[in-house]
Amino acid sequence: MGLIKEPKNVDLSTKSEPWTEHELSDFRKIMQDIKAMNIKRKKRALKIKSSKT
Repeated sequence: MGLIKEPKNVDLSTKSEPWTEHELSDFRKIMQDIKAMNIKRKKRALKIKSSKT
């Protein structure tokens, strides 16, 4: 597999832009929802596992 050359007049390097407060608050809300859902799944899995034994 060879190297890929960067086309002329095209910059393939990316620079991330800082998040706005609105985007950051949305991200934090989504992460809280995901964490809460994962905790519920773990509790349910433990309950099922303990009831089988």
